[in-house]
Amino acid sequence: MERGDNMFEKGEYIVYGSSGVCEVKDIGPMEMTGVQGEKLYYTLQQKYSSGGKIFTPVDNSKIVMRSIYSKGEAGELIETIPFIDELEIHDEKKREDFYKSSIRSCDFTEMIRLMKLIYHRKKKRLEAGKKMASLDERYLKMVEDGLYGELEISLGLSRDDVEQMVSERLEPRI
Repeated sequence: MERGDNMFEKGEYIVYGSSGVCEVKDIGPMEMTGVQGEKLYYTLQQKYSSGGKIFTPVDNSKIVMRSIYSKGEAGELIETIPFIDELEIHDEKKREDFYKSSIRSCDFTEMIRLMKLIYHRKKKRLEAGKKMASLDERYLKMVEDGLYGELEISLGLSRDDVEQMVSERLEPRI
């Protein structure tokens, strides 16, 4: 999904790992005491968080960095939601590891799989008279923020509109 020359442009929106949608504010060497050389860095600003700036090397291969989906790609992906299987976890002790892995992938299909799993777990717990597990609640917020944030920009819609489009294609929500 990244450009052939491996460079994003200033002003472009990208997905940066679990930080979600970020705007590329600047590209250049770091101008900080103790940082020398001509290595290029992106200066990123999170779109949906009031956090500080993120500085990452242009050639960073440890964290997923990709262009956000085009409007056409986003529309096509939304239409695939009913056909995406729920994430399966067979070892409850590793549940959070699976959640983290899905979030870090920045992959639409993996995040929808996670969302479906958490919705299913939420439904079962509510039917049993229990509250939603805090781990599920925390990761559901992360996956929704990441997915909805990217789709808002790609489709030029409000979060509410994006949430409705996605939820209509998921199994019935609680």
